[in-house]
Amino acid sequence: MNNQSYSVTIEVALPPTEVFGHIINDVSKWWSKDFRGRSEKLDDEFIIEHQGAHFSKQQLVEVIPNEKVVWLVMDSHLNWLEKNKGEWTNTKMVFEITPKGDKTTLKFTHEGLVPKLECYSRCSQGWDMVIKDWLYNFMTDGNMNS
Repeated sequence: MNNQSYSVTIEVALPPTEVFGHIINDVSKWWSKDFRGRSEKLDDEFIIEHQGAHFSKQQLVEVIPNEKVVWLVMDSHLNWLEKNKGEWTNTKMVFEITPKGDKTTLKFTHEGLVPKLECYSRCSQGWDMVIKDWLYNFMTDGNMNS
């Protein structure tokens, strides 16, 4: 089966332990300051909410220290969509961490975010910014997202 889910890979000069730590401990520093809840261990739940535009509730459904983190989107409301405002509901955000010499590769996949969805174009641009800019910059020089 051809997986068309949105995916992006970045490489940073950090050990896997630090990359893993940033993903589970620092969500409010690289994704959104509009963060409520916890994101450190299996079954933790958190909400990202931008009033009037975006609501998503995530649960950590898989945590393999220094290797993988999976968030299940339990509920979502993307207010700017015309058809199904809950397109993210039951999708998964997967972070796969792989050592590569003195660097670490991070592959992010939003499973279920596929081109046929109304939000795909805008959400894939958003994830490019969040992962390739905000998360990368936070991990490499400590700068928080804007």
